[in-house]
Amino acid sequence: MITHAHAAIKPIDEFTASFNHHPGFYAFYSDASSGKLYLDIDKFDAPFLLQHSLPYGIGSNDIGLDRGQLGGTHLVQFERFGDKVMLRAINTYYRASATNEAEKQSVKEAFASSILHGFKVVAEDSDSVLIDYTPYLLSDVHGVSRTLARRNQGTFTLDSSRSAVFMPRSKAFIKNTELEAVLTFTGNKPGEYVRQVSADPHALTVHQHHSLIELPDDNYQPRAFHPQSGYWSIEHKDYSAPLGESMLVRYIPRHRLEKKDPTAPVSEAVKPIVYYLDPGVPEPVRTALLDGAKWWDQAFEAAGYKNAFQVKILPEHADPMDIRYNVIQWVHRATRGWSYGASVIDPRTGEILKGHVTLGSLRVRQDILIAEALSAPFVEGNETTERLHAMALERIRQLSAHEIGHTLGIAHNFSASVKNRASVMDYPHPLVSFENGKLDVTQGYAKGMGAWDTQVIKYGYSDFRGADEATELAAILAENKALELAFISDSDARAQGGAHPTAHLWDNGADPAAELRRVLEVRQQALDTFGINSIKKGVALSQLEERLVPLYLFHRYQVEAAVKLIAGVDYDYEVRGEEVIKGAQVVDKARQQSATNALLDTLSPDTLAIAESILALIPPKAYGEYKTRESIKGRTGLTLDAMALPEVAAQHSLDLLLHPQRLNRLAQQHARDPESFGTQALLDSMYTRVFEQSESAGMRQKLKQRVQYLSAVKLVTLSQSDKVAPEVQAQLKFYLAKIANAFSHSSVFNDVSFDKAFRHMLAEQINQYLRSGEWSGHFKTLDMPPGSPI
Repeated sequence: MITHAHAAIKPIDEFTASFNHHPGFYAFYSDASSGKLYLDIDKFDAPFLLQHSLPYGIGSNDIGLDRGQLGGTHLVQFERFGDKVMLRAINTYYRASATNEAEKQSVKEAFASSILHGFKVVAEDSDSVLIDYTPYLLSDVHGVSRTLARRNQGTFTLDSSRSAVFMPRSKAFIKNTELEAVLTFTGNKPGEYVRQVSADPHALTVHQHHSLIELPDDNYQPRAFHPQSGYWSIEHKDYSAPLGESMLVRYIPRHRLEKKDPTAPVSEAVKPIVYYLDPGVPEPVRTALLDGAKWWDQAFEAAGYKNAFQVKILPEHADPMDIRYNVIQWVHRATRGWSYGASVIDPRTGEILKGHVTLGSLRVRQDILIAEALSAPFVEGNETTERLHAMALERIRQLSAHEIGHTLGIAHNFSASVKNRASVMDYPHPLVSFENGKLDVTQGYAKGMGAWDTQVIKYGYSDFRGADEATELAAILAENKALELAFISDSDARAQGGAHPTAHLWDNGADPAAELRRVLEVRQQALDTFGINSIKKGVALSQLEERLVPLYLFHRYQVEAAVKLIAGVDYDYEVRGEEVIKGAQVVDKARQQSATNALLDTLSPDTLAIAESILALIPPKAYGEYKTRESIKGRTGLTLDAMALPEVAAQHSLDLLLHPQRLNRLAQQHARDPESFGTQALLDSMYTRVFEQSESAGMRQKLKQRVQYLSAVKLVTLSQSDKVAPEVQAQLKFYLAKIANAFSHSSVFNDVSFDKAFRHMLAEQINQYLRSGEWSGHFKTLDMPPGSPI
C-alpha cells in the first residue's frame, strides 16, 4: 500500500487517468481540457541539460529574436523539498577535480547556484512525483521582454491569457524531452522595429521551447585548447589545481567523433556527424547551401575520415529544435542581417551535442544588388544576370560552410585572406575587377575548403588513439607555421582601435593599402557606368538610390583594413616554448606612410564627388515608395543630397584615421624609436592633403570645405577627449592653431569669395575654442548607411 505525505495528494495513475501519456526521458502528461502539462519526475539530484530556444521569432535583425535562436544551456537537476520540487541550475564554472569529496563540497558551497523555478507536487508514487510544469513553460525563460526593453522597443509583459502549451511540438524521446509553448507579450509604445515586423505591434506572439536532455556518457575525451588552434574555448576554474599551476582549465568545443578503425589512415566514423537542412529553403539557394555545407567533408577526409560529415534534408516530421538534429535553418527577417552558428554544449567537457545554424535569407539578395550596381547590366532593360546570381550563390555556399564551422567549435580567422583566402572562417569581400570594361565576378568568392580549415579540423577531430595526443597536436600547430597559415580572431581584427596589420573583416589581398587603391579604381569604373542601365525596365528611377549606396561605399571595409597598418603591431597568439618568438613588431614606417596616403585619397574631392549624370538622374521617391534604412539620409528634403554620401564616407575615414588608441600608439611608437612613423608624420600628411589643397569652385570646392570642417571638428573633439593622452592633445591643438593661422591671413570683407568666408569662419571657431575651450559650431554628422553584413 502506498503512503502519501499529504492526504490530498493522489497517486499519479489516478490523477492522470484522463490525460494523455508521453513516455520518454522525462515522461509527461497533457490534459486537453485544462491545457496543462505535467512532468513525471523520477530522477532527483540527477544532473541533466536544459536548453531554451525560440522556434518562432520576431523577424527583426535589429531586435535579435530570430526563429531558431538558441538560448541558455544549463546543467540542472530536480530536487525535492517537502511538497515542492526545485529546478536548480548547477554552477559549473567553479569546480574541484580532487577525489576528496569534502574539497568538492567546499567549492560547491562557496559559489551560488540558481533555482530556476519551484513546482508544487500534485501527485506521487513511491518512485516518482508529478509536477505542473505549465507555469514554467509559460514563463519568459528566453528573456524576450528583457531583449525588447534593451533594444528600446517598449515595455512588454507576458500575457498568460494569450499563452498556451503547444502540444504539436511537445514530445518525449528516450534521451530527451521536448516541450513548447505559444507566448504572447503585450506592451505600450512599441518601438520602430516592432512596428515594422508585427501584425499588431502591441501584441507579439512567439514560441519558446524547452529541451530536457540526458547527459552523454563518460566516454568522451575533452581536447585541450591552444590559442593557435583556431577553436573557441570552454573553460572552468579548478580549485584543486596544484600550487604554482594555473587554475584555468580550457577545452575546445567539438562533436564526438571516432574512427571505426583508429589504425587505418582513412576510416569511417563510429557515428558520423550529420547536419539537416531546412526543407523550407527555395531553389537554387537550397542546392548552394547543401554544396557549401558538404565542403566540410573534404576537411574531415584530410583528417583521416571517410564520409564522416554528412548533410541531408530535415525529415518531414522532424522538429528542428529537437536536440537530436544538427540543423541549418533558413530565417526570414524584415531587413538583411547576421547569420549565426550556435551549439548546445556540455559545459562539463565541451562536447557539442547539437549544432544549430541560422542563415538570413536576405543576404543573397544584397550580393545580387551589389553586383548589379557594379556592373550596370541592363542595357536593354530586361537582361538576365545569371553570372551575377552565380557569384551570389558562391557567397551562400561560403556562408553555409562558415556558420557550420562555428557549430563545429571553430572561431573566426580574420587573417586568412592574406594567404590566398585560406579559410571559410574569414569574412569575405567580393573580389571583383573590370576586364575590358566588363565586370569580372568569376573570382568573387573562394570555392571549397581553405588550407586553414583543413588544419583546424585535424587539430579538433583527428583520432589519436594509440599515439600521444599532445605530441600530435603540437605537430599540427608546427605544420600551420610551416604552411605560413596565420590565425587572428575577433577582437584583434576590429577596425576601431585594432592594430593587427593582416587581420581584417571584409577585405582581400596581402597588402591592405594596395588593395584599397585597387578597390577605389574598381569603384570609380563602376561609378562611371552607373545610371539607367543599373535597373530593369519597369523599375522606378528613384530605386537607383538604394543601388548607389553600396556602390559608393564599396571601399568602406578596405578602408578599415588599410587603416590598421597605421600604428600597426604584428603579433601572433604565441606561447613560450616555440622556437622563434615574434613578439610585438611595429609595422615599418614605409608601410604606415603608404597606408596614410591611401586613406587620405579617400578624402579627396575627386574620390568623394558624385557625377552630375548620377545626381541629375535620381528623382525623389516615386509615389507608393518610401525611403528605407538602405536609403541616403540627407539635409535637402525629398531630393537626393549630393553631399550626404561624401560626408559619411569622409567621416568614416576620419574616425578610423584619428582613432584615440591609434594616435596614442603612434606617439608611443615614435618615442620608442624616432625613426618610426609617428603622430606628427600622420598629422603633417593630413594637414597637407586636407588643408593645403585648392579647389576653385563648384561641388569640389564644397566637398573640400566639408572635409576641412569635419577634420577640424574631429581634431577639436580629440584634443579634449579623456581617451587621448595629454601629450597627443597638445599636438592636436598645435595643428588646430596652425590651421587657424593659415586660414586667417586674408580678410573676407575685401574679397567676395565664399571660400575665404568659409576659411574665416573656421579660423574664428578654432581660435575661439583655443581661447575658451568651447566649440561654437553646431553641426551633427549624418549617420553611415548600414553596411555589415554583406
